[in-house]
Amino acid sequence: MANDRRESHNTPAGAGWRRRTTPMSGVLDERRGTLSILGAALLWSTGGVAIKAVAEPALKVACYRSAIAAVVLAVCFRPRRSRATFGFQVAVASYAGCLTTFVVATKWTSAANAIFLQYSGVMWILVLAPLVLGEAFSLRDASAIGVALVGLVLFFVGEFDPRSRAGNLVALLSGLFYASLVLSLRRERDLGAEAAVTYGNVLAAVALLPFAGPPFGVSLRSAVILLFLGVVQIGGAYILFVRGLRHVPATRASLIGMVEPIANPCWVFLLLGETPRRLSVVGGLVVLGAVAWRTVTLGRVPAAAVGPPD
Repeated sequence: MANDRRESHNTPAGAGWRRRTTPMSGVLDERRGTLSILGAALLWSTGGVAIKAVAEPALKVACYRSAIAAVVLAVCFRPRRSRATFGFQVAVASYAGCLTTFVVATKWTSAANAIFLQYSGVMWILVLAPLVLGEAFSLRDASAIGVALVGLVLFFVGEFDPRSRAGNLVALLSGLFYASLVLSLRRERDLGAEAAVTYGNVLAAVALLPFAGPPFGVSLRSAVILLFLGVVQIGGAYILFVRGLRHVPATRASLIGMVEPIANPCWVFLLLGETPRRLSVVGGLVVLGAVAWRTVTLGRVPAAAVGPPD
């Protein structure tokens, strides 16, 4: 406000009003922020179909995707050097693990199972927040966790394919990595999420490089898909998401972000014909319902990543 007043004195009469924030401009900013977060969620949701479509091993896909995304994020965010605190190291390692395990899970099991089970990371946050952050554990938290556990069990009922079952377990591990990332960033609030995301991609690319095979050893089709994953599905999505968070409350952003786990298996079904098991769909809806209910209820909002972890 003080700046606005000084500017109005230095401008011609009637010009100062242009620099002031009006209720209408605030509404427009919030709408733009909502659309940005919705766009980010839709871009994130393409990860399942793109990972399924690329004809390369899981670790190779994860390595190249992270390497490309690291360059994009470094150029756009230009993260400052952060102190190598324990919390920052945990955040970077957790995000690298989250990126890798999501690709492996998507390759091994259905895209629906991978994204729904990864989203269970919100429940891990509710469980671990009292221990890591000293936050109170409420009855609503316990209720949401109980309902989500019922949904998680449905993913494994009647699943006899060893590879799919292993993929489901890796997806659960991805959710745990995601929870560790969010809790680390919340514990040390001075850490930049943009820096953690950027360096997490760097770490994943470097750690997986020995498993990526010879450089440039991919087909043209695979190269195009990998570029899409790194530049658009991660880089572009995070740019939109960071821009949207400036104008949208975290709770609303969390709910908008749920477009990703819903759209992800839809893209895979429409473009690749992969049909998830009915019990998996029911279990996924139960998990998302528990997360959504806990997010909109009064009291402590889950420390949920308002952005999807992948």
